[in-house]
Parts: sequence; C-alpha cells; structure tokens
Amino acid sequence: MSTIEATSYPRPSEQPGADLLLSALEYVPAAIYCLSGVAGEPVWTNARARALGTTRADLPTVDGVRVADAVDEVLRTGRALTLTSPAGGSGPGVTAMVRPIRVDGGPGVLLVIEPVGRATEEWPHADAHIVEQVQLALLPDSLPLLPDLALSGSYHRASSVRAAGGDWYDAVPLGRGRLALVIGDAVGHGVPAAGAMSRLRGAMRSSALRDPAPEAVLSSLDEFGAQMNDIEGASILYGVFDTATGVLHYATAGHPAPLVVHADGGTSFLPVSPRPPLGTVPGSPTTVLEYELELGDTLVFYSDGALVTPSGAPAGGPARLAEVAATVVTRPGALEGDGAATLAAAIASDVHEADARPDDVAVLVAHRCATRVSALQLTLPATPPSLPIMRRRVNAWLGELGMSEQDRVGVMVAVGEACANASEHAYRDTQPGEMHLSADVDVDGVLTIVVRDEGSWRPPNRDPGDRGRGLLIMRQLVDRVLLKGQDGTTVTLSVQLRRSPDAEEDPPSTEMVAEVAIDREGQLPVVRVAGVVDLVGAEQMRIRLLEASRGGTTPVELDLTDVGLFSSAAVRVVLAMARIARDETWRLVVRAPDGGVTRHILEISGLAGLVDLR
Repeated sequence: MSTIEATSYPRPSEQPGADLLLSALEYVPAAIYCLSGVAGEPVWTNARARALGTTRADLPTVDGVRVADAVDEVLRTGRALTLTSPAGGSGPGVTAMVRPIRVDGGPGVLLVIEPVGRATEEWPHADAHIVEQVQLALLPDSLPLLPDLALSGSYHRASSVRAAGGDWYDAVPLGRGRLALVIGDAVGHGVPAAGAMSRLRGAMRSSALRDPAPEAVLSSLDEFGAQMNDIEGASILYGVFDTATGVLHYATAGHPAPLVVHADGGTSFLPVSPRPPLGTVPGSPTTVLEYELELGDTLVFYSDGALVTPSGAPAGGPARLAEVAATVVTRPGALEGDGAATLAAAIASDVHEADARPDDVAVLVAHRCATRVSALQLTLPATPPSLPIMRRRVNAWLGELGMSEQDRVGVMVAVGEACANASEHAYRDTQPGEMHLSADVDVDGVLTIVVRDEGSWRPPNRDPGDRGRGLLIMRQLVDRVLLKGQDGTTVTLSVQLRRSPDAEEDPPSTEMVAEVAIDREGQLPVVRVAGVVDLVGAEQMRIRLLEASRGGTTPVELDLTDVGLFSSAAVRVVLAMARIARDETWRLVVRAPDGGVTRHILEISGLAGLVDLR
C-alpha cells in the first residue's frame, strides 16, 4: 500500500451533495481509506487516515487481526469484515469496518477505523453540524408544488451526533398527476449512513422512473440491498399517489405504517403487510395496499425516530405522533397559502424536544387540498400605471398556490418584463389598447402564464443597448419562453413549480471558474469558453449565451476549443440553449476539437443532432 497526497482524491462534484460529503469525511473522527485494485492501493484518504499513516505497515492490529490482512481477505472474497477491540488495558478501543465497494468499475475496499467508548475523546472532535449538513445536502432541495396536493418534508437530526444520519424522504413526479411518495431509514449512523441513504434514494428514483409500481420498486431495491452491505436492512415506505382520485397504492419493507389526519381532526394508521427490510430476505413477496384519501385529509409518512420516546422505548410513540400531527394540521391557518409547507417541520419538531431526540426524525406530509385555486384572468389597459395592479394580483395568486416569497420572485420579474413590453411597445404611436394575462397550473405543477396584446409586433433589435433585454431576463428566470408575433404579441412563460426551503443556501464556491467572454467582431457573436466548466462555469456560460443571442432571438456560436473539463451541468446548458434556438427557428453552432474530450461528451450526450457541431 503506497502513500498518497491529500490532494490526489477525485471530487465527483456533479453528484448532489458530493463536495460537501467529501469535505465532511475529511474531518470526521474516523480514519477513512478508499482502496482500489487487487493490491489495495489507496485512491482517497481523509485527514485522520493520513495522520495514522497510509502505508500497509501503518495499519493497526484490531482484535488480534492485522487490518492489512483483513483488507486482502475482503478483496479476495468480496465479503465484509468488522473487527472490534474493546477499550481498556493499555490501549483505546477501536473498530475497523472493511467493506467491498466498486471503484472505477473494478474491485475496491472502504476501510473505516474509528474509536469506541472513552477513546472517542482522544480523536478529533466530531462536528455535529457537518453531519447535519451532509444529511440535508443529500435530501431533496425542493418538493413538487401541485395544485391538488400540498407537500412538505423535514429532517431533524438526533440530539447525539453518533445517532444521526440515514433517515430520508423524497417525492418523485411521475406525470399525469401521479406522484411517488417515499420515506426510509438506512442502517447505521453518521456520515456512512448518510452515504448509504444517498445511494438508496438514487436507486429508488431510477427504479420509480422505469416502473413506479410499488411491487416493482421494492423488488428492485431488495436486489440492490442484497448486493450492498450498507443498504441491507434499510426500511422503506413507498407509495404512488394519484392527485386526481386521491388513491394511494403503497407497500412497506420493515417500515411503520403511514398516518392519516382526517379533515375533521381524527387520526388513523393505515394497515400494512409485514415484509422484511431491504436485502435481508431477497425475493420476499410485496403486498400492495390501497387507500383513498378524502378531500381535506392529510397523509403523514415518518421514520421510526418519530415513534421512539426519550427513554428509547416505543411504547406510546404512535399515540403521541398521532396527537402531535392532529394538533399541527388543525391549527388555524395551517393549511392556508404556503402554511402547508411547514407541516412536516412542525410535526418533526413537536414530537420530541430538540435536546432530547434519541434518533433522527424524517417526516413527509401530503395534504389533499379541499379546494383548488382557480385560474387567473386579467385584462388591463396596456399602460405603465397598470403594471403595479398586475404585480399585486399575480403575486397574491401565486401565494395562494403555496409558493414561498423566495420562489415567487423569479416568476414575478419574468411576468413583469412581459407586461412591461406590452405597455411600452405594443400600441406605440396609437391609442393604448388592452393587455390580457392568464395563468393556470396543470396537474403536474407546470405553471403557464400567457401575456397577450393586439398591438404591432416589433422584432428585437440586434444591439438594443440598455433596453430590449426582456427576453434575456425572462429566459434566465423561467423554464421556457415562447414568443408569437402574429396579430399582436403573445408571450407564453412556463415553469415547473417546486417549493424550495426558506433557508438561504451557501453561495457556490468560486474556485476554478471558467473564462467566458463574448466576441462580437465577426458576423455572429461568439461565446468563447476556456478552462474548467464546472457548475459555476456552466452558469456563467448560460448567462453569456443568452446575452449574446439577445435572449435567444438571434443566432450565436459557442466556442469550446480551449475547454479542459466539460461537466454535466455544462451539457445541460447547451441542451437548454439548443431548445431555445429550435423554438426561435435557428440552430446553435458549437465548436469543439475533433477527437477531444469535450467533443466526445457532446456526442455521447446526443447533442450532435441538436446543434451544428464543428
């Protein structure tokens, strides 16, 4: 086993929470080694491992077994080993967990050496905040915002950091008003459990998008759990909910039953069919149950931490949870506007005192709305004094949908730009006419806002200076902008609604930002990109492409000749720009050297058929 430098490990920054997870692993009190190949060569080690030493001779002996020999055995057999040396005598207590993993498609080993008992005090301090950050980063950063179902999710860490990690929830849109709702609990605690949770959540999403039926998803996850030691034993509650009919089809694997808070404040736990946790008894049959949620009812999925009392006993836990959930849901104003977005957090926090939570608590709440917000229809004079009226009406309507103030900002700015264009340009040199605004949300939470006038269509100028950037602004703020210039002007804005957390996220790192510039010397503007196009660089590229193309209305070229790394985030930007160009009846030209890595990424991403690749 050779020595490696601290900076030699890979950074999979394109996976959700990966950078934060690696940062957290760097400073946890356990020594962590990621080993690859038949010789067990290290490809990554954290700070504690480097302090102990990364050569074979540096690895300790635990319970009379040399850890280096245990690594060889796991590589040879593919079976996990755990060695434990109790505290006492002349040395500290130590546990060594040796698990087989896949590294770059080949065999590998994850080695974790951590103290036990009083020895913990001799190791670096475990930062509870980092564990919580890792867990939250791997959970959904938003939930779908639907007109017929109000969703909220929350995760509260256990009081002890050594008991934290592994509880998770998710909601996956399936189309046609259907939604996969899921909550689970990975075995173990701390950062390793959070990592297992992340893999399980990813496998669930992949399975659900192929075949969302509960029996198919649980069967797939059962096979996954049987192959992954840290997934084996995980519990899960998975259901497919139809927002139109209120019918829930659900199944569990070692997970407690879902709770329903009825419209009248009464509660009931739904029946479940016992089934072993994932991977423990591969091939276990799955019984799918059905329940119809009435209008005004609230469905509560929760992890088993919500049932455990401070003493650690589950007795009285279900009754306590039902009482808390009913109290939260029936509070005045709890289901009005964006109030439903706080239901899960209120339930999770009220079940236990913050300093007396023996286990993690994850809660996912789905409230079936008794009434649906009606579509918005406005007709106003196409004059500047109408703009404040429009803003107040649209803002209030979005609030009724359940959008947070933070999420409303982008939509409001985009709508304001569309209406401002109608009020300033549609009836120039004529008597002002009317502008019409309509807004509605479909069953899958896609918001469509149409702003229309009967004035004269004015194509955007090639170089509008400080004005004429309305399309640029709109396309930066919503998912899609369609512009029709016949019989007046019609602007259609579309955006997939999601409810984001109210907490402000940390700003992205500014390290390794690509160089992005616009060259206007030629016949067409050229956006030239150089360096590492990571998440931040991709955002800069998106902004410059929209700026150079006047919001997508005029052709532009993208020059990637000098790009060293082209991330998946950058691929998404090129795809989005290609779709805008297609809608505007022009084609994006992308220059990437033949035989280069960037060209290869573009080709395998299917972009060759959407852009002119030169």
